[in-house]
Amino acid sequence: MCSTWPAVATSDLGQAFAIRRWCAYGGITAVGLAIFTMLWLRPNGLSLLVLLVSALAGLMAFHLPYRQQQIAAQVPPIHDISINTINPPQFVAIVPLRAGSPNPPKYDRPETAALQHEQYPDIMTHGYVQSPQQVFEAITGMIADMGWEMVDASLADGRIEATAVTRWFGFRDDGVFRLQAGPANSTIMDMRSKSPVGRSDIGVNANRIRTFTAVLNDRLMVSS
Repeated sequence: MCSTWPAVATSDLGQAFAIRRWCAYGGITAVGLAIFTMLWLRPNGLSLLVLLVSALAGLMAFHLPYRQQQIAAQVPPIHDISINTINPPQFVAIVPLRAGSPNPPKYDRPETAALQHEQYPDIMTHGYVQSPQQVFEAITGMIADMGWEMVDASLADGRIEATAVTRWFGFRDDGVFRLQAGPANSTIMDMRSKSPVGRSDIGVNANRIRTFTAVLNDRLMVSS
């Protein structure tokens, strides 16, 4: 089961981003110093190797924050992505776990929906010829395979809730799936992914939905 909200307050988030920013400054400074030293002293052998490694490490420390800043400038400042923006799936079991988090579980419509449709027009409801139970089993299996934390799964309610932990900083993004029976025992699937902290998710939630649905389509042998 998913643990309660890990004390990542707004101040902690700001501190994490400040550390990232100073790492970028330090990284690019290290690159400059290494290049200056190589041009000024013209070292060779082990000294040259150390400088090259230092420059590479500095470049790596600079690149990630810089790249994320570029992405943040290109995507809308939203943190809640839903396949269905008119009637988005609702969090139930996750709600008490996120009490006091900066971004409440409620869906902010219509502002969020308008920005999403403008930037992510490819994200839409998916239909499957398989039964709700088959799709339910496929999704729960994928959640386990992808290392998400299962929060709640109810076939009777057609609802699955889980939490994905981001690679950087270990932030928790929440996901909820809604399965509805369609014609001839087919299934209509809606998915929503939300970040409990931060104004912008830097496109993470949209990419998560794209990746998950692509893998699910492959697992259910759905042609593109």
